[in-house]
Amino acid sequence: MNNFNRILVVDDEPLNLEIMTEFLCDEFSQVEVAVSGEECLKICSEELPEIILLDVNMPGLDGYQTCLKLKEIDHDNKTSVIFVSAHGQPEDRIEGYKAGGMDYIVKPFEADELVLRLRNILKRTLVKEATYATNNAMTIGLYEFDTHRLELKLNGAVQRITEKEGELISFLVAHKNRLLKREEILKAVWKNDDFFSGRSMDVFISRLRKYFKEDATISIESIRSVGLEFKIGI
Repeated sequence: MNNFNRILVVDDEPLNLEIMTEFLCDEFSQVEVAVSGEECLKICSEELPEIILLDVNMPGLDGYQTCLKLKEIDHDNKTSVIFVSAHGQPEDRIEGYKAGGMDYIVKPFEADELVLRLRNILKRTLVKEATYATNNAMTIGLYEFDTHRLELKLNGAVQRITEKEGELISFLVAHKNRLLKREEILKAVWKNDDFFSGRSMDVFISRLRKYFKEDATISIESIRSVGLEFKIGI
């Protein structure tokens, strides 16, 4: 089965599932549903979808817990998770990004907005696959970054990373050793520079500092209210 347009909707409310699948089926070839985090993981263990629309507030495994457990199945980070929630406070969104979500959409939302976000993710995936076919290795100091498998390697140790982390690393490496404005990074990687994206970027930068800590020639230096610089070999 070709799963390029395979979308899994996870929500414990039957009415929400009915409404979302009704308009998604008009736009995408394969739309499946799950009523719990546990059922979502069972489906994913059999075949990974391209995108999961994951409700946050569910009994049993909530959305965040489900996303974290998904990493045990999706070793290559092939699936993009969009959290769906009635709660849109900054701390809620940040928790979603920490759990590995690519996006976070707040209820109620416009169907057209959701469809556009899904199409943009699928489009980026197609572009990445074409790029990976010709170039999937990148040397960063002592590290080797496999852009296809989304793996950061050092002395035989492998750190699996998310797609968004991979995008950020690739952008920073392409602009290494120069000061980047926050807005420049946000527009390139997050596609907007609003408050929530800025908080998300701060979380991701903290992760990258941990990933590259074994190489003393690599640093990510922040300049308050201006931006940051990804330094290699300086």
